[in-house]
Amino acid sequence: MHRVVLIPLILAALPLQVWGQDAPDDSELFYAVRSEAMIYQLSDTTRPYVALKLREPVFRVEGDSAWMTVRTGDGARGLMRTSDVSNVWIRISKKSQTLYVYRGGELVQRMPADLGYNFFADKIKRGAPDEPDHWRTPNGVFHVVMKNANSQYHRAFVLNYPNREDAERGLRDSLITTQQYRDILAADRVFRMPPMNTPLGGWIEIHGDGTGRRANWTQGCVAIENHIIDRLWELVHVGTPVVIEP
Repeated sequence: MHRVVLIPLILAALPLQVWGQDAPDDSELFYAVRSEAMIYQLSDTTRPYVALKLREPVFRVEGDSAWMTVRTGDGARGLMRTSDVSNVWIRISKKSQTLYVYRGGELVQRMPADLGYNFFADKIKRGAPDEPDHWRTPNGVFHVVMKNANSQYHRAFVLNYPNREDAERGLRDSLITTQQYRDILAADRVFRMPPMNTPLGGWIEIHGDGTGRRANWTQGCVAIENHIIDRLWELVHVGTPVVIEP
């Protein structure tokens, strides 16, 4: 059921992109893990051809060692360093309190996850000691906007909560101002950290110091064991998609 999820996650970075009827399945879909990731001429890896934006998608045609042949949405073909692209994404099931790691459509790891104090409900606004009910883990499609190697919880992948959908809800419900709404959307467009100090809350992370027992103690974050986040550290990049399901 999750084999086709990666395509809408990554193609959302290019809402006007047209791939054509011969687009491969998601097992061949990759995304750039840095700005200005370069595609080189097929005949000469010293000749730059096309520079990609962060999270811009490409399809692998062949190769999986140091270089791979890729195709862009407009049909251009060239060579890319495999270290400049990834097909890793993360799915978190709140119901089972489990974090899953995928490469394209292939499940490669699963692990227990600790969630927010009130993990059953979707996040609406910032929680506080006098409102612990709002220490909730949000539902939605997010991505990693920062890797914090010096987190108070060992290490952390910071997510882009609040995202565009949260901002639209917040403006509609009069939780945020028009300027805060615009600031969140501006950050969302370029995979930058959104404002974290609005009434919607912020600093939702996948971080360490998890118990491994599917406990509910965080203020909305997803906590996994330290040895697991250490293992994921080089696998996960800024831009890695993260789906949090009810």
